[in-house]
Amino acid sequence: MKTKLVLISLLVILSSLGFSNLSYGQGAQTSGGVDVDGSWYLGEGLKEGDYFEYSLCEIDLNDCAPITLKMWIKGDIQHETETLWDAKVVIIDENKIIKGSMGLGQIAPEPITFDDDLFHYAIAFKSSIAWLSTFATANEDDRIHGPQEFRSTTWGKLGPIIGGSNAQLITNRVETITTPAGTVDTIVVGWYSGSDNEIWIVDDFPFPVKALTYVGIIRSNVPIMYQFTLLNYKENVMDDPFKDVVETIPKEKLLGCPTKFYDYVSNRIATNTYSMMIQYNYSPETPIEGCNIDWRINFINIYNDVEILDRVHYDILVVDEEGNKLRSYAEDLGQDNLFNGFGQAHFLLPIEEKAGLVRYSILIYGTGPEHEKPDGSLSGFAIIEIEIDENPLLEKLNDGAISISKIPNWVKNNAGWWADGSIDDDSFVQGIQFLIKEKILQIQFTSQGSISDNNVIPAWVKNNAGWWADDQISESDFLNGIKYLIEKGIVRVS
Repeated sequence: MKTKLVLISLLVILSSLGFSNLSYGQGAQTSGGVDVDGSWYLGEGLKEGDYFEYSLCEIDLNDCAPITLKMWIKGDIQHETETLWDAKVVIIDENKIIKGSMGLGQIAPEPITFDDDLFHYAIAFKSSIAWLSTFATANEDDRIHGPQEFRSTTWGKLGPIIGGSNAQLITNRVETITTPAGTVDTIVVGWYSGSDNEIWIVDDFPFPVKALTYVGIIRSNVPIMYQFTLLNYKENVMDDPFKDVVETIPKEKLLGCPTKFYDYVSNRIATNTYSMMIQYNYSPETPIEGCNIDWRINFINIYNDVEILDRVHYDILVVDEEGNKLRSYAEDLGQDNLFNGFGQAHFLLPIEEKAGLVRYSILIYGTGPEHEKPDGSLSGFAIIEIEIDENPLLEKLNDGAISISKIPNWVKNNAGWWADGSIDDDSFVQGIQFLIKEKILQIQFTSQGSISDNNVIPAWVKNNAGWWADDQISESDFLNGIKYLIEKGIVRVS
């Protein structure tokens, strides 16, 4: 007797769709195809009110550091001549919370439009959770890329970079799996060229529920290309589940930092022990105080300049003129050291040092498996000196003249609508009550109650609200105006 651990919401939903009683054949199908009737395509069964949560890592997104992706299908939106799914998204990436929208195609629910702040996450979503759209879409007239039969011997040929010249995407077997979202019967789709690359799908469920794939190279310790797991799923969610989620405004935005990197300074330098060559690239050419440096580093065989070394244990240090450690990037992340299985590292390094010459030390501990003590025969370090430019906004941030916003977008939207007369005073005050409740706005109360008909709000306050909504004045100027109204008793909030 098989015991199943089931999250109630997913069990009820999948049972209603007929998943829990599926009777699949057993065993792997080495030639492709499983003994199951039906077909599947990306987006199958997707509808308004669907809510998903995934844990996701993708190789081009912070070297596969995991993020949480939450997505709610609000409804439809029109983009030019195409109708798209209006997907509201929340990303939790370490200590950052990013909110935004993506427009997903209805033939294949991959990002067609997306907010600027979601650029890297939308690309990662398309390259992982939505990757099967390359082979299976809702277009029934497309005999090659339309819905794919479970019994089919192949769903298509992969490119040589991903799976090798002869790799085919096939349905391999049926399997009952348990994720944090519940237990469900799945069909495993994958390719098997050097590594077992597998994606678990469920009939009539829009997106895969699990995946683990690797970079298409043949060698030991191949790095993960993408990995994800469904954490939660709900349907018929009609109220915005993200309305109370407070988005963090990245410090880079407040400090006017570059977020897209183009011109790189490139060079090679040998470690002090001549154990390996460090090929480094960084951008911008003159990094700015308080911002990020985009680093791309290759670890290269000192005797063969086209051989990239893999499984490297390393760290990025800031050191003084005598080489003494001032700061460790690994320690900033709560780790003993950094590890790169592919030999090509890419990361954003925050600049915490003051303007002037900063000495970065790329410290190599050695090579070997990730969770084992490295072989120190290739240990050493290389010093790279970079001139950091002054950022006048940093002093204002440290002095509190500007601050990282904790105000949700809906409060700012309300301010704009109130300014142009689209909503009444009471609706606007609800947003102010939220700011006080969350201690974003600190008030010395002189009276209690709610706004009354006798309150006359000065015209300049509405002007400020509109200007703030249009980013013509600062957040602090707007909040100071609201604080004045409340403390003078012109607006009363409970």
